[in-house]
Amino acid sequence: MPEGPELHLASLFVNRMCEGLVFTGAVEKSEVSKNPEVPFCCDAYCIKAQSRGKEVRLTLTPIKNDDDGKRKVGKHHSQQPMDVVFRFGMSGFFRFTSVDDLPKHAHLRFYTNENPRRVLSFVDTRRFGSWHPNGMWQKDRGPCVIFEYESFRENVLSNLSDKAFDKPICEALLNQKYFNGIGNYLRAEILFRLQIPPFTKARTVLEGIELKEEDKKEIKKKTDRAGKKGVKVESPDLLSLCHDVPFEVVKLGENGYAPAKGEYSVLQAWMQCYSVDGMNSISDHNGRTIWFKGDPGPMVPKDAKSRKMKWKIQKDDDYTDSKKPKKTRTDSTEIKKPAKKKDNIKVKKESATSKAQSGSKRQKKVTKRVSTEPADENKVSKKQGKRSSKVPPGTGTNKIKGQRVAIKTKRNSITCRKSATKAKPQRKSSGTRRGRSR
Repeated sequence: MPEGPELHLASLFVNRMCEGLVFTGAVEKSEVSKNPEVPFCCDAYCIKAQSRGKEVRLTLTPIKNDDDGKRKVGKHHSQQPMDVVFRFGMSGFFRFTSVDDLPKHAHLRFYTNENPRRVLSFVDTRRFGSWHPNGMWQKDRGPCVIFEYESFRENVLSNLSDKAFDKPICEALLNQKYFNGIGNYLRAEILFRLQIPPFTKARTVLEGIELKEEDKKEIKKKTDRAGKKGVKVESPDLLSLCHDVPFEVVKLGENGYAPAKGEYSVLQAWMQCYSVDGMNSISDHNGRTIWFKGDPGPMVPKDAKSRKMKWKIQKDDDYTDSKKPKKTRTDSTEIKKPAKKKDNIKVKKESATSKAQSGSKRQKKVTKRVSTEPADENKVSKKQGKRSSKVPPGTGTNKIKGQRVAIKTKRNSITCRKSATKAKPQRKSSGTRRGRSR
């Protein structure tokens, strides 16, 4: 969720809360986090923040205490400033509280040198965020769409031959190499205002935008005004809206995005397309949901399915600081859901009992059949014993379990042999008599 405007608001929050404060001691990391330790420890240091696209950099600067400008530093204390670069992931943000009110998911902590002590903490519920001690701005990320607009515009238009622009424009807008700071809800709002189908080829959308030398000067003047006074850029195109739309969110301030309080009503009211009723939503080739209105465009994925997102549920899952809104929401749902669940349980029980009864009846029938089968087979064996006089010995025996059947088959085989021996001498004697008569 946090994108370029939110990270810039986070940097403003840190600078406002940490202004004039002195921090001390070591930077503590939670045991749960898999991010690296921050090897910084100092008796007195200050913190300043700066944002660039989807990154925030905290600068930890030691403070000199002596009048001569020299500071006695221990062996394990840091003497040089350190930069810690943060990427917020899905649910990262900063909070400044007392030590007793430390948030549950505070994974990195900076303590003040005062009594009672307070702490600046990086809170990340889902633990997708990261920090990098002695870090720098990520090289693969392009210029910031808010505060480096001129270089951002040049970077995009001078690299239109890149394969990244063969993709749909909705997917190209998430490429931080060219659109550093643009995220899921910003791309939906930008494309909606220009009425561009999200699955139109990115190069075809951007080829019509030209950047001449005269335009560069005008852009620089307009961006300087926009950076200071918040004036909108005239004659907006796709690239100019990549600057204007995030800057509108910045002007909303903390009222628009307050993850510590769990409030997004102002930001939600500002949105015209993202997660708004009546809008369409489809997952792109990367599995990200894009919101739009009208035709999706020619490069829409095959077998694309609409994906509906509920803003309230997502808010409760990501940030769980406030307990009052939870009670009001869950009370209304808990009254209705148990009745449905009980009905379903009854139906399931009835179906299960009916199946069990039918299954028991089937089992009884099967047992009856099994009990009758050996009697029938014995009858068949008796008949085979009577007919065995014409059959050679050993051919009419059946392999049936049980002693009685085996005894009967032996008797039958014995009778067959006796009958066979009696018949042979009669045939021989008849043959001799006929020979003598001849």
